[in-house]
Amino acid sequence: MTATTEATTSTTPPTTAATPTGGAAVGPALSGLPEVPCPRELSTVDARQLTRVFFERLRSLEEGTREYQYVRSTLIEMNISLVNFAARPFRDRPGGPENEDIVQVGVIGLIKAIDRYDPERNTQFTTLAVPYITGEIKRHFRDATWAVRVPRRLQEQRLLLAKATEELTSETDHAPTPAELAAHLGLSEDEVRQGLVAANAYSTQSLDAPQTEAGGTGTPAGGQPARSLAETVGDLDPALEAVEDRQALAPLLAGLDERSTRILELRFGQEMTQAEIGEEVGLSQMHVSRLLNRTLETLREEMLHD
Repeated sequence: MTATTEATTSTTPPTTAATPTGGAAVGPALSGLPEVPCPRELSTVDARQLTRVFFERLRSLEEGTREYQYVRSTLIEMNISLVNFAARPFRDRPGGPENEDIVQVGVIGLIKAIDRYDPERNTQFTTLAVPYITGEIKRHFRDATWAVRVPRRLQEQRLLLAKATEELTSETDHAPTPAELAAHLGLSEDEVRQGLVAANAYSTQSLDAPQTEAGGTGTPAGGQPARSLAETVGDLDPALEAVEDRQALAPLLAGLDERSTRILELRFGQEMTQAEIGEEVGLSQMHVSRLLNRTLETLREEMLHD
């Protein structure tokens, strides 16, 4: 241990005023605090001891002052190891953020714990800090890592289903059915199916990504490159032909007389019967029928001619 570290962890802290980042002394308000040149490099024991000292001084400082900011920042730096500890179980989650992102989110929880900690309660700071850090990371996974946002109830159900699936698979040596999952969790089969469908929204895959084979390779037998999902599910859309027909029909409809246009609108726009159209325009049903047939035949011939 270097001389600097020995001075930092000594049970009798030096009486020199602590110096914040940048080297400028901030005055007698920090007199008696030990200097901590590298807060992140402290051992766990040293960090725990100095945390108590800095919290006691933080209570006596006015919020917003340079001294207050220095003490608060030092507390954050000294306890970054708590964030690394709490973030460890989350780092290998599929579809989750990068490790550095998880740590940054955990630091937010650490800051909240520092702002809410009361030394007079005689509890260890870690007792408060770890749940705050873990809760902030879980909240981030819930709110920011889902590809498609689903209700919180279904997000929590996904975790229950994943755990139950693992337990039942180890017991029965086969993937559990929705009925088995429902019995294990005390849910209805509809709730289980809803949760399984919602779990698909956690992560997505590009339609252009090559589809892998069952063995895990991206190249199927014969050496041909793997097709993308878009190439396997795409099909002709019959509605596209209707778009072209509508574009060709529009100028022909514009050339009809007012009565023929009105009859077509009532028949195909409002889906009225020929008898109802006759009452609307003052013609007999037979007359309406002849006009409709003649108009449709004219439109058909013009479209086919074009």
